[in-house]
Amino acid sequence: MDVFNPTGQKYHIEKNTVQETLIIPLYGRKVCSDCFPELFKDPEAERICSMLDYDFAEKGKRMESGVGLFGALEVAQRQYDIACEVKDYLKVRPNAAVVNLGCGLDDTFRKCDNGTCRGYNIDMPDVIKVRNELLPEKDREKNLGFDLNDEKWMDEIDAGEGAIFYATGVFYYFKTEDVKVLFGRLAERFPGAVLVFDACNRRGAKMMTKTWLKEAGISNVGAFFSLEDVAVLESWSSYFKNVSAKSYMRGYRDIYKDVSFLHKLMIHFCDKLVKMIIVKIEFKG
Repeated sequence: MDVFNPTGQKYHIEKNTVQETLIIPLYGRKVCSDCFPELFKDPEAERICSMLDYDFAEKGKRMESGVGLFGALEVAQRQYDIACEVKDYLKVRPNAAVVNLGCGLDDTFRKCDNGTCRGYNIDMPDVIKVRNELLPEKDREKNLGFDLNDEKWMDEIDAGEGAIFYATGVFYYFKTEDVKVLFGRLAERFPGAVLVFDACNRRGAKMMTKTWLKEAGISNVGAFFSLEDVAVLESWSSYFKNVSAKSYMRGYRDIYKDVSFLHKLMIHFCDKLVKMIIVKIEFKG
């Protein structure tokens, strides 16, 4: 376990800044670790939250509600889903590159580290500055400050023994055309690699305009990435070998029996009405 700031001084998080947006999913994982320890025990999220100079009271109160707690469940389950895909890929390619696109303060690489793979955490330079304070690089791990739309970051990836790229809660903030270009370039440059990410339909994206996207200043959701039918992706690139999807909340580990009646209803809502899924794209070798 890393030792952060041995002087005991806490890292200050300013309100209404990029720093604050980074700790929302982190705090969601911490809440799930407290409320559902048999499903989501996450000592790293607890450790980092305990070392922040930030008043969590408002967000804690919001997440105490049934709807708020479900939001935390979504965050924790999403990381679990992505980790399943990473671990499966590493069973076949144990020395592969594990590339976190728009990493924020996500620690999926460390949860999947098999001792021989290499981790790359990529985000905007101001985000990586915060990450370097709270989650500094470990062995075989690099924190890289790049705009994902700037292809220069791809030059930093050693994919000689395979690569799995993944993104959690990222592409909702990208215009569809930019996502299409990024996916195509990844498939061209990294044959045999895999890309995994979460998505929802237009209805779900519109709902997010009231929360996450609104905070990012995005109002015209129509131009931004959403997915009505995963089959649409098959035509995006001739370098795609296979495109598949699983339920976000039930596809990797079915937590239906472990949650309240309200959360069971919300799981149905996510599956049927907003089509929350984890998408996997395999590139041709």
